[in-house]
Amino acid sequence: MSDPIRIAIAGALGRMGQAVDKVASADPALAVAARFDRPDAADAGLATLDDALAAADVIVDFTLPAASVALAARAAERGGPALVIGATGASDAQRAAIAAAATKVPIVFAGNYSLGVNLLMDLVRQAARALPADLFDIEVFEAHHRHKVDAPSGTAFMLGEAAARGRGVKLADVQRRTRDGITGERPVGEIGFSVLRGGGIVGEHSVTFAAEEEILTLSHSGRDRGLFARGAVAAAKWVAGQPPGLYDMQDVLGMKGS
Repeated sequence: MSDPIRIAIAGALGRMGQAVDKVASADPALAVAARFDRPDAADAGLATLDDALAAADVIVDFTLPAASVALAARAAERGGPALVIGATGASDAQRAAIAAAATKVPIVFAGNYSLGVNLLMDLVRQAARALPADLFDIEVFEAHHRHKVDAPSGTAFMLGEAAARGRGVKLADVQRRTRDGITGERPVGEIGFSVLRGGGIVGEHSVTFAAEEEILTLSHSGRDRGLFARGAVAAAKWVAGQPPGLYDMQDVLGMKGS
């Protein structure tokens, strides 16, 4: 029997950190080697960042983009450990910094770790390819709890990117993130985003293809953070054996090229 993979959990006091801890602690293939959070976190049981880097084969990080970039830089500097990053709302510069770190260590960087959402992305791509832009408008809707700090969500952008790929266009060229006031008639080919924040909503995502005569909606509902934690733990087990590179959840699930 091989030794368990040593996992460290960043943001261990947060909602996702606690969910990952629960799933990882129950998995016999893993050993939780360290838990850490902000330097000012008042918890005697937490490790330092340096201790976590030294103790782990993989670190799972669901914190904030700036913290993820700093963690990736430190891991790259020392040649490990591997990383699983789930922070959303990263800027282009922050994404580039994580990609640069991935030339030194393997990193799974995904906006959503749900199996269902990753399957939804492929369905959205296929639908966008099949349904003509001059007949079907595309709107991506997402809803999350009141504590989420970025909007639209990383998953919403992933779905928008999937729709844009299906139509052979760049999302940046056709997206509309907000509508307010006299917006004028909707342009042909536009991919819109709508957002709701409230209560304790775990995660709701849908993509609507609306024509004059019919409407097709593809959707996914998250009921418990455990589903994202399970995906992140699966990613941690997968990335521990990979060479340096930037990966996503579709790599983990073997869906690339399917």
